[in-house]
Amino acid sequence: MDQFDCLCIRLRRASRALTRIYDESLSETGLNIAQLGLLFSVWQAQPIAIKALAEKNQLDPSTLGRNLGVLERRALLTLSAGEDGRTRIVTLTQTGMELLIRAAPLWESAQNRARERLTADGERTLRALLALLEGDEPDPVAGSRESPKEGS
Repeated sequence: MDQFDCLCIRLRRASRALTRIYDESLSETGLNIAQLGLLFSVWQAQPIAIKALAEKNQLDPSTLGRNLGVLERRALLTLSAGEDGRTRIVTLTQTGMELLIRAAPLWESAQNRARERLTADGERTLRALLALLEGDEPDPVAGSRESPKEGS
């Protein structure tokens, strides 16, 4: 088996290259793209239970818990007990919202750099392929959601 012909290995390498583009752009915030993605997910759905957030991001709850702990220590979000005492609820703090607003144009810059590298046709193809791999129907307008802005 030629490892460079393995779809999974090639996708993981490409993912690391794409991650570097975003992480470099976000470096001044102290966030990486995975952390920004979690903050954005919380912002969209807050308050949200850890279990629901894990499902939304396709993460193992224990992995998510560790990642949320890092963001909680930075006072970017809060974790509190849910109504039944077993559920943990995640909410974005004002500091977290301010950082999301500060990070949004940096993310947009990275997004534009990635899009330039892919070209418009490449981006459409990539989005369709990713949707297939994730078990979803391709969405022709994927990626058009708003990012957090001042006054949100």
